[in-house]
Amino acid sequence: MAKTENRLIGAVTPLGALRGAGSMGVGEFPDLVEFADLCVKMGVGLIQLLPVNDTGSQSSPYFALTAFALHPLYLRVADLPEAGPFADKIRALTERFGGEERFPFAALLRAKMELLREIYTANRAAIMKQAGKGGALTAWIGGNPWVKEYAVFRHLKETQGEKSWQEWETARDPGAKGIAERWNDENLREDHLFWVWIQAAADAQFSAAAQETAKRGIILEGDLPILINEDSADVWAHREYFNLDESAGAPPDMYSPDGQRWGFPTYRWDALEKNNFDWWCKRLENAQKYYQAYRIDHVLGFFRIWTSAQKDNTSVLGWFNPQSPIREKELAALGFDEDRIRWMTLPHVPTGEVWDALHAVPGADGEAKRIFAEVLERIGSEELWLFRNTVSGEKDIDALGLHPAAREFLYRAWHDRLFVEYEKGNRAPAWKYRESRAWQSLSEGEQTALAGLIEKHEAASEKMWEKQGTKLLSMLKASAAMLPCAEDLGAVPACVPKILAKLSILGLRVVRWHRDWNAEGEPYYPFSDYPELSVCTPAVHDSSTLREWWEREADQDAFCKFIGVPSLPRVYNPGAAKIILAKCASAASRFRVFQIQDLMHLSPHWYANDPASERINVPGTLNEFNWTWRLPAPIAEIAADRDLIKAVKELAAVKPAEKKKTAAKK
Repeated sequence: MAKTENRLIGAVTPLGALRGAGSMGVGEFPDLVEFADLCVKMGVGLIQLLPVNDTGSQSSPYFALTAFALHPLYLRVADLPEAGPFADKIRALTERFGGEERFPFAALLRAKMELLREIYTANRAAIMKQAGKGGALTAWIGGNPWVKEYAVFRHLKETQGEKSWQEWETARDPGAKGIAERWNDENLREDHLFWVWIQAAADAQFSAAAQETAKRGIILEGDLPILINEDSADVWAHREYFNLDESAGAPPDMYSPDGQRWGFPTYRWDALEKNNFDWWCKRLENAQKYYQAYRIDHVLGFFRIWTSAQKDNTSVLGWFNPQSPIREKELAALGFDEDRIRWMTLPHVPTGEVWDALHAVPGADGEAKRIFAEVLERIGSEELWLFRNTVSGEKDIDALGLHPAAREFLYRAWHDRLFVEYEKGNRAPAWKYRESRAWQSLSEGEQTALAGLIEKHEAASEKMWEKQGTKLLSMLKASAAMLPCAEDLGAVPACVPKILAKLSILGLRVVRWHRDWNAEGEPYYPFSDYPELSVCTPAVHDSSTLREWWEREADQDAFCKFIGVPSLPRVYNPGAAKIILAKCASAASRFRVFQIQDLMHLSPHWYANDPASERINVPGTLNEFNWTWRLPAPIAEIAADRDLIKAVKELAAVKPAEKKKTAAKK
């Protein structure tokens, strides 16, 4: 078995992308073994999977209905002991879906679930017997107690039209007692055991595949998203651990001027700690059944998470949680009275700006009258207005059904504030506070004083983040023997790399983004300077492939200069792939991982006509394209490509780049 401290190259793939000899139009757990054999031939020592948890009807693996249960989509129906009499139907579905370029997630899942239900019904008596005293299913439930909540949740969701639990007519908040009562209800036992039977089978298949992968000397790395879907069994059953009136996300940047609002609730770390982080510990213990390493998605969230109110659609008015709050007494000490504190905290709208925004809108008079009557409230006799108490967020503005121009104006006005009061009496500077009307109205001296106060709290917040990150990541490390690999992309606080190094957690270095953005020319960091405690990769599942980046996004001349190659073909080909991938493989990082698409471009046989078609996901889009990529051919056919095998083997043999020696000073 490979050791996680060894220097390795790895292949990243969604499980569903694999085309195994027995798969039904989508990669399934047993296909891992065939893929592992291919990796052995190529000299690849690590396989990194995207999440494989049950997401229900959502194709994104990051929208899980559960932190524990596996997705039925990846179950190989033909390998079930009860599947014998259904061979013809299995064969028909395999033929129906096998030739698809990208797998049709919804249709395939529906067909598979219908077949599983049919098999279960035909074998109901035998399966119920296994769930009796001393039965195999009873023993499995004992070792996987989370399945009770999951099965109850899944059955309720099914009977209520797959709606979110917040829209259910019954059992929205049953509590532990109510869940136990439903689980023990004999009238519901058959319905619950259907989901248990699927999970026991999926666990058996995945465990067997993981063990075979390990026997081949390959590390299997999983992916544990930090956040959990609001519509999940975990949030439904344990909402004491989650802030349901808050949404996690990311602050505004050059790519997302309104920030990112993911819709996932944030954690109540204090409540989790009171229970010794039991939910997280069990989650890691469960993952350890399959993996020797795991990717911590958005590790920055363990230090602090960008939070916005659920009543908003954007995260412009977000704040970091935790955060050192600015309080009124501190502002008063700087000479700001109650009215001026309100001026800085609440958006103020001049009358003239409303008319200016609506001048080109059909029916401007009517729109303006509605805004003044329903949205804004005048301050005395001034030509200045505040938002009414009936408007508590962007969703309230949307509900008015105003003209798009009026809506955009009100959004801008709503965002125009210096402080965000995220809790009563606790303020944080708005992300764009220097652009606010309130900031620009301050004198130079007031701006200097206020900036000093903000910097003081930023320093205090940094200490809070360091303390929380150390505590939570130490808990993760102690909960499992798996090697943690952190996805530490974004605006990284100074304490993060220090704590990751202290805890021997590998960070992530994406070559195209690992640059000194503050230096002239924004130079790439040399591969020899990559930390040993890191994972180097040229692309991730949310980005373009290396080929698409090269042809459509990269500054080719700058990159050629960086890697010391005079020029490369403008149109990507195996020669360019060999040079670029070899340079990436020379990084001093312990793991150098590549999307399987990027590795396959080392051979001329596996180029799609359009490089964009080889992407796994395009962030910010909802469609049938995302998350449904498949290998361009069966694994066995790819394994017969000698050019590919030879090229990847050479990649695995690349030595670390040597640091450049600096000339001695005279």
